[in-house]
Amino acid sequence: MPSDRVTARPVRVRYASSPAVSDEPLNALYSESWPHHKPFDFLPVLEESLGYICAYEGATLIGFVYLAWDGAQHAFLLEPTVIPRRRHRGIGKELVRRAVDVARGRGCEWVHADWESNLTPFYRSCGFIPTNAGLIRVKEARA
Repeated sequence: MPSDRVTARPVRVRYASSPAVSDEPLNALYSESWPHHKPFDFLPVLEESLGYICAYEGATLIGFVYLAWDGAQHAFLLEPTVIPRRRHRGIGKELVRRAVDVARGRGCEWVHADWESNLTPFYRSCGFIPTNAGLIRVKEARA
């Protein structure tokens, strides 16, 4: 008897640590993943980061995460992003794992992350422990 179920084809993902990447694929990824994203110049972020990880399906950028740092022992995990149609397949978790490895390899002692409460299960699955933190908005939100 034929099945009506569609079997998802396994996603073959290639990960790259701090590859040459331009604004075009990053803005495309962010536009698809973040509803309020406006085109952005990523060059300063990439140049100043401790490192970043890209995930590709074929030639298409499907995931990205980067690390800011204090130049010594603290790294800050920022914006783990996976296109919506490829989420819940371990890609985000692998991006984070590889970013933590970059921080470890550069001698950092701590990797910090902040997140919205609905993302706690994801960050816990990556090994993060919730802590108290604070935040001050120093620039007004864009309209």
